[in-house]
Amino acid sequence: MNVLLVGSGGREHALAWKLSQSKKLKKLYIAPGNPGTAQYGENVDISGTDIESLVKFAKGANVSFVVIGPEDPLVAGAVDAFEAAGIKAFGPSTKAAQLEGDKAFAKQIMRANSIPTAESRTFTSFVDAKSYIASRDEAVVVKAAGLAKGKGVFVCDEPSDGILAAEQIMVNNIFGDAGDIVIVEDKLLGQEASILAFVDGRSIYVMERSQDHKPIGEGDTGPNTGGMGAYSPAPVVTDALMEQIIKEILVPTVDGMNRNDSPYRGILYAGVMITQGGPRVLEFNVRFGDPETQPILMRMKSDLLEVMLAVTEGRLDSVSLEWDPRPAVCVVISSGGYPGSYEKGKVIGGLEEAGKLKDVVVFQAGTAKQDGKIVTSGGRVLGVTALGETIAEAKMRAYEAVDMISFDGAYCRRDIADKALK
Repeated sequence: MNVLLVGSGGREHALAWKLSQSKKLKKLYIAPGNPGTAQYGENVDISGTDIESLVKFAKGANVSFVVIGPEDPLVAGAVDAFEAAGIKAFGPSTKAAQLEGDKAFAKQIMRANSIPTAESRTFTSFVDAKSYIASRDEAVVVKAAGLAKGKGVFVCDEPSDGILAAEQIMVNNIFGDAGDIVIVEDKLLGQEASILAFVDGRSIYVMERSQDHKPIGEGDTGPNTGGMGAYSPAPVVTDALMEQIIKEILVPTVDGMNRNDSPYRGILYAGVMITQGGPRVLEFNVRFGDPETQPILMRMKSDLLEVMLAVTEGRLDSVSLEWDPRPAVCVVISSGGYPGSYEKGKVIGGLEEAGKLKDVVVFQAGTAKQDGKIVTSGGRVLGVTALGETIAEAKMRAYEAVDMISFDGAYCRRDIADKALK
């Protein structure tokens, strides 16, 4: 079958790499893709948010299945548009995608279904948010309710910092409309884990557990990013804890969405804090995480396209997934200055050499082709991912590849997966 993959990041490179291995695949198109995805299919110069043009292209190219990578087109109604055109699409409907697109909606779903999460208040007025935060004497987390590319969360140990964060979001509009509504919640203490599951509206199939590293600095310091690295499996999520997460978080969420007349289908990603009192939901995402996708798909031995088809056809209960027991570690190399301003167009060296290392794949994210060379074009540039017999070996192999790659201003954290080693 002909498949269209929507997106252009490291997640989409990993999805293209995995989808290309399917026996069901005839031709893979990626819109708009990047130089990395071009190794596995044909890049199409259409923006991931130009839904009308994507549908028109899919019809003309005889595409029978669409995989949507990023959150923006999902929230904007891409799945609904493809299905209205008679083309199967993997992902939640616009209504269900609110689980990520609107954090206030997600909080309502969690409250209504007794899903464990941080205590919070929702504000549409900066004056009210400021007054509430000023009345607090503990740390707060201030979140833009809309989509902010993983950067809309401020962890503030002092209430005064929380007020400044709310002002940045609501008054200075640093995230535009995404910051019209703000969530202020208690800061949760513990280790964070990423729980990704396939959901077909009735059945839930949890993937191998993973852990992301959000802050820019080593030791989880500095501002949040889209993710500076990830590894799988995450030892912090024991089998007993996973059972608890399924029972107390995933099942009630899927049931709650059904009761809300917004049945959930696609990837359900729960960002969970493992606290002393048990798992608590930090946020929901409605797509594969980036960079968690990279190590998870490196470990998936089954046919991803088969599983995605089963989800869209409501027969997930007929699928069984096989996993490589070896751990995988992904290290993100970013542009200097990220998550703030950064320069583009830096020539990247060493990609080919690093990619030749055993059990290593260099997934491209913020890259472009210029005069025959691969150059930087985004904040997070590459996701260097490696398998190993142990997490320590996978980490060593990933950093061996990282050290073969160079471009002006390149930066990476050096402590990815250290939490697992401890």
